[in-house]
Amino acid sequence: MALPEQKQDATHARVSALSLPAEGGWTRAARADALSRLNATGLPAPRDEYWRFTRPADLNAVEPPRAEPMDESDEPPLYEDLPALTVVFRDGVFDADASDELALEGVEISRLGAVQDADIHWAREVYGQLEARGQDPVTRPFAALNTAFATDGILIHATGRAARPINIAYLHEDAASDPILHHVVKVDDSASVTVLETGAVGARFNTVMEADIAGGGTLHHVRSQGRNRERRANTHTFARLGARSVFKSFTLSLNGALTRNEHVVEFQGDDAVAHVAGAAIGDGRIAPMHHDDTVFVTHDAVNCESRQVFKKVLKNGALGVFQGKILVRPGAQKTDGYQISQALLLDGDSQFLAKPELEIYADDVACSHGSTTGAIDDDMLFYLRARGVPERRATDLLVLAFLAETLAEIEDEQIAEALRQRLENWLDRHAD
Repeated sequence: MALPEQKQDATHARVSALSLPAEGGWTRAARADALSRLNATGLPAPRDEYWRFTRPADLNAVEPPRAEPMDESDEPPLYEDLPALTVVFRDGVFDADASDELALEGVEISRLGAVQDADIHWAREVYGQLEARGQDPVTRPFAALNTAFATDGILIHATGRAARPINIAYLHEDAASDPILHHVVKVDDSASVTVLETGAVGARFNTVMEADIAGGGTLHHVRSQGRNRERRANTHTFARLGARSVFKSFTLSLNGALTRNEHVVEFQGDDAVAHVAGAAIGDGRIAPMHHDDTVFVTHDAVNCESRQVFKKVLKNGALGVFQGKILVRPGAQKTDGYQISQALLLDGDSQFLAKPELEIYADDVACSHGSTTGAIDDDMLFYLRARGVPERRATDLLVLAFLAETLAEIEDEQIAEALRQRLENWLDRHAD
């Protein structure tokens, strides 16, 4: 079926403004395939089912809307006391001087931009492969665009137990930057690694992380997207789980004119576990805030467990979106699928839109979903105030308690505490 003219024009304009790598090496075939798929599906339009709550115009535009960098010197760098290997990208460009040496016991690390012209690389088995699988049954055009045109990224191959976390730190300094980064994580049998992402990648950015986790492997992924009010973010995480593997991903989002975080998880091995969680908090008083979490989990193996835990705190006209689906294929017996999405609205101007879905083709499963939207509980607020807690502090305590279930998904308490402190700092700055 031919694409509508509007989609054709938008896709052609966006693609024409980008350039494929001159050589391509081992990425050439995956990039060509992704570009073909993108041209076939076109960029999203407002009437597309999975974009009806989030207008894609700013992401489709050839030139990104400007986003002035924020001065975040009023709080220390996240994880400053954590012994992590740090890799720095400045507006999407690798900064060797600010980065640690890419060497870590139990892990092989390289950069996409440095090795993509080689004939052979282990990442060829993953790059673009999980993204392509994630296009069915829901197309994800911006992920295909990323695979085709990504300029750099980190390639992480965990062959054993990583000696320390890997922190991909993003610095945003150019108000017109438009980075496209593609990360690949491959976890071997019984290996484990923790990958952190911190900061706003650019004024507008498109990132993909493909994670292939073999039997008994473990990947912990924790992301903090910074607090830039004007940024436009479009991220994708694709995870494929082997038998007895574990994947846990958590994202903290503060502010953001437009944020769309997509997770696509596929269980291919029995007895695997995947937890995907997120906390978003936004204030639309100074600049618009729109935050969208879209999650698709496919159970195609026996006795697997998935959890989706997403919560948003919104005020002054901020808008939150959650679209989450659990698909249980025939034969995926003893599936345990849990999904919860909740929003706390701190005023009458904010809005939360939710679309939870279950699609089940097996009969021995335990799957549930729920979604709630509400205001601060007056009885709880009264209880705290009656015991001498000032109203502002009481409200902050209730907000933190509301978000606590998402932070509980982070296994490393030092990381969780750093993010909890980041939330408290945000609440202090945005007190009415």
